Amino acid sequence: MSSITPHYRTITQLLQSRTFAIDEYQREYKWESKNIEELLTDLQNKFLSSYREGDTPKATADYADYFLGSIIVTLRGGRHYLVDGQQRVTSLTLLLIYLYREASTRGLPVAATIAPLIYSDNLGEESFNLDIAERVPALRALFAGESYQPDGHDESVRTILLRYQDIVDLELAEQLGEALSPFIYWLLGKVGLIEIAAETDQHAYSIFETMNDRGKPLSPTDMMKASLLAPIDTDEERARANAEWRRTLLDLTSWAPDPDTERGAAAIKAWLRAQYADSTRERRAGAVDRDWETIGTVFHRWLRDNAARIGAGDSKGNVRVMTEEVPFFARAYLRILEASATYTPGLEAVFFNAHNEFTWQSTVLLAPLDTADDDATVQAKIAAMATYLDIWVMRRVVNYVRVGYSTVSYAMWLLCREVRGKNIVELVAILKRKLAEDDDVSFDGSPSRSRNGIAGLGINQFSRRYVYHLLARVTAFVEVESGRPDPFASYVDRNRKNASDIEHIWADKPERYADQFANAHDFWEQRDAIGGLLLLPADVNRSFQARSFEEKAPHYAGQNLFAASLTESAYQHQPQFTQFVGREDLPFKPYSSFGVDEQAERTELVRRLADLIWSPTRLDRECLIFGVTGL
Repeated sequence: MSSITPHYRTITQLLQSRTFAIDEYQREYKWESKNIEELLTDLQNKFLSSYREGDTPKATADYADYFLGSIIVTLRGGRHYLVDGQQRVTSLTLLLIYLYREASTRGLPVAATIAPLIYSDNLGEESFNLDIAERVPALRALFAGESYQPDGHDESVRTILLRYQDIVDLELAEQLGEALSPFIYWLLGKVGLIEIAAETDQHAYSIFETMNDRGKPLSPTDMMKASLLAPIDTDEERARANAEWRRTLLDLTSWAPDPDTERGAAAIKAWLRAQYADSTRERRAGAVDRDWETIGTVFHRWLRDNAARIGAGDSKGNVRVMTEEVPFFARAYLRILEASATYTPGLEAVFFNAHNEFTWQSTVLLAPLDTADDDATVQAKIAAMATYLDIWVMRRVVNYVRVGYSTVSYAMWLLCREVRGKNIVELVAILKRKLAEDDDVSFDGSPSRSRNGIAGLGINQFSRRYVYHLLARVTAFVEVESGRPDPFASYVDRNRKNASDIEHIWADKPERYADQFANAHDFWEQRDAIGGLLLLPADVNRSFQARSFEEKAPHYAGQNLFAASLTESAYQHQPQFTQFVGREDLPFKPYSSFGVDEQAERTELVRRLADLIWSPTRLDRECLIFGVTGL
């Protein structure tokens, strides 16, 4: 076995002046938001367990190590190929790019230490540590802080851009503050993995198969099950509890269209956090994990130490947990997953939050549920919570307030505690009160943050996906209120043939608007503003090229009503549309030309529509769908 050599590598040792390739037949980069969030949360928690306020980078030499697992590498034709580990190496590269950008912006010297781990220049030959041709342009753009359009690129490129945005949204640098430099030095020198180097592909794949097929350790879910089964008195009750547990876990892990062996653990974490997490780590350096964080990492240990808090710890209690409580919350969790994946009448808000990739949704939606709730009540509570989150999220993102995993973790813990176990009348009252008190952010703006709400919203790296979501919601709302079917799910289906794209009403020709802007920069900023945007089929969008508004307007007339409302045709022979406009007193109007003043009017129209779409009155209306009265 001399051709197989394991080496422990720190991040610096792994990536310094090295590049990795993968074979074409290897799977795409598949990490999801939750994987990135878990990695960054684990890294941050491990770092903070050692860090003390005022520590310098030099102090990190004595900090605790963090082990990332192993990768398998083979050398072929002078190049290193990743046989196993591309998901982690890709994700680490994205994290390093983010840290490089943040360190550079802050003028931190550590930026120069990070750069060679991402990119190197050898006598004019540029090389990224991930030497995969179709991915390099996207990595180059991220490294340079430039935007990059994923349209027309493969799945891995699109996923890379999404996961990088997830890292940005998690606001790690803002949370670390003065600890950013120590964190980076700790990451580079104290975080590592085992690199298993094989001289031949045959050896490499033999190792890969052995590591993935044999001797798998018990998972936290397995250990939790064992601890619950052990105290059960009789063989009959133990067998019943075991059978119900296995059936529940199978339903979770085999759920179509996305079977996932880790879903059981995710559901258990969501249930325990939603129902039982009474404490969270203090928001200061050096603080220790509490319920909220411990459940997210080692939930089986948390349950072992807190069995009495969930009514477990003896035979009767454990049987109840395994045969009643876990199955109940697993069913609710699956209902949330299904509504997240499929546009479901009555649970549309769950789909909206999923499209916005709000990753705390499943946890928060379980918080008000009670095992005594009937099906209609479960549905109503989920609808109410999802509606609240939809309004809460959109109020923030239009004001450029981040809603990433770590950023809102504390707020979501507080929310879960406040709504835990409430009946539907109490729940809706709490949520309406919270929205009424949440006056610092609105579609009119955010005074404390000097944000302008809808009036200041436009396309940039942070907002693009939220702008797309808002346009889809606005466009679908106008259709539905005008008596047409709800097209939202089709608008956001990126796999659909001829998927929808954002259309700029102004062509990318600043010279045409030279009399309205002092410079080209002002033109480009206003061209991307929300009042000058529409959602149209991709082929229609591309066909316009650089045509003027006057040339495009007749074609808008044949599209959705929000686009068609720019023209006279929308107000002719469209009685339900005109009734809707009159009923809500909305400032729709047709235009013969479209400049700065006209765009300002459309911006106000979008603001008025947003107030209707994200009105707190939806909490009453959507819950009443399920026959719940007394609100």
